[in-house]
Amino acid sequence: MKPPRFLSSFILTTILLAHTVVAGPLKIAPFSVDITPPLGSMLAYNEAKHVDDPLYARGIAIFSDQKPVVLCAVDHIGISNGGQDEWRAALAKAVDTTPDRVAVHSLHQHDAPRCDFTKEAIMESVGLGGKSVNLKYARRIIAEAAAALRASAAHPRTATHLGVGKGRVERVASNRRVLGPDGKVKYVRWSGMPRTAANIPAIQAPEGLIDPWMRLISFWDGDKPVASLTWYATHPQSYYRQGGISADFPGLARAYRDREEPGVVNIHFNGAGGNVAAGKYNDKSPAARYFLSNRVAEGMRQAWNSMKKVPIDGSQLDWRIKTVHLPLNDRGEEKNLEATLKDLKAQDGARISAASELAYLRRVRSGRGIVLQCLRLGDAYVLHMPGELFVEYQLWAQEMRPDDFVCMAAYGEYSPGYIGTKIAYTQGGYETSQRASRTTGEAEGILLGAMRELLGAGR
Repeated sequence: MKPPRFLSSFILTTILLAHTVVAGPLKIAPFSVDITPPLGSMLAYNEAKHVDDPLYARGIAIFSDQKPVVLCAVDHIGISNGGQDEWRAALAKAVDTTPDRVAVHSLHQHDAPRCDFTKEAIMESVGLGGKSVNLKYARRIIAEAAAALRASAAHPRTATHLGVGKGRVERVASNRRVLGPDGKVKYVRWSGMPRTAANIPAIQAPEGLIDPWMRLISFWDGDKPVASLTWYATHPQSYYRQGGISADFPGLARAYRDREEPGVVNIHFNGAGGNVAAGKYNDKSPAARYFLSNRVAEGMRQAWNSMKKVPIDGSQLDWRIKTVHLPLNDRGEEKNLEATLKDLKAQDGARISAASELAYLRRVRSGRGIVLQCLRLGDAYVLHMPGELFVEYQLWAQEMRPDDFVCMAAYGEYSPGYIGTKIAYTQGGYETSQRASRTTGEAEGILLGAMRELLGAGR
């Protein structure tokens, strides 16, 4: 005997509801901690003598039905090897997630510290400890960042809406590699270019290939903004190596936005700016820092004002990872690097450089790769990439998903140095020189394949 029609309908509805997974809300925990080092600490290239403006580590944890995801941007020149390991492990522990779900990036300021515990251990073994990394300071700020994240995660905010927007940044970025008629690098347009007769041809050359857009993703709890993340691709130097601690013009722009949007945690990432800098517009004067910071801040404002908000929940979050093994260019024999490192008659700079080379050489030869990561939030994607990546990779990523909102943070695992395009390694110039890049042009195919996979493109 068949059950009545209304009862059959009730049974079917009950079965469907039992198998329906209701997505939970998205929750976020933004954090910010002052990481200004003590005077006397080593910055990227010199000792800190005074503070021009403070340094920060800022980030956000994103909670859903999955393990939490953490994104963190640090005012350092670079974080490498064991430094990356400790940063990611500490932040992961703070929110009970795994290190591969934590992305840590530096902004690459030159008036800020570097962090590579693997290199530091090598230097300590030959009496050079402290010449590159202030271990006590580095471990203190990692612990403080983890504590700030843990405290924020104890009271997460619900993210009901996601905002995306972009604004054009004018007269900041220019391509560093000015090519001649033969297709080779004729001028390297450095981060700062004083207006001398020798520099004028490079300064007057066109901007070249850049990504002029500041991209922004924001999280909202109803009509209240909670956090704003921005991405822009350029070397972040104005004047530098004068003994001052500074987050430079991106940090100052971020500070302007703090004042303009109180209550919002502003987190800024450097995009793929390896072959991009402010040299065309930067004469290395203090005034230039002011002008550059205002232009970057204006890009942030435009991105904020152009923002479109859409509802968001946990079902729209996805996190993907891909481990890559980049080819190693010829770094010479390990025994020769070890000999330089141990040579007490060699200059400290040569020995420190040998320690950097050894740290990366041993990493690659041990078979340890580099983890790339991709966060999806609805139709917005953020790729997390290593090294001083050329801007072409950022533009290629956007072409892979032309109908979506694609952002890129580079300067993650910093140890490979510059990562150029395949053709760039045939063009000469500083960025793809033996001194600057530890990989080869074959990296392009490896990274593009990984990017397509992470973005779900080309399938």
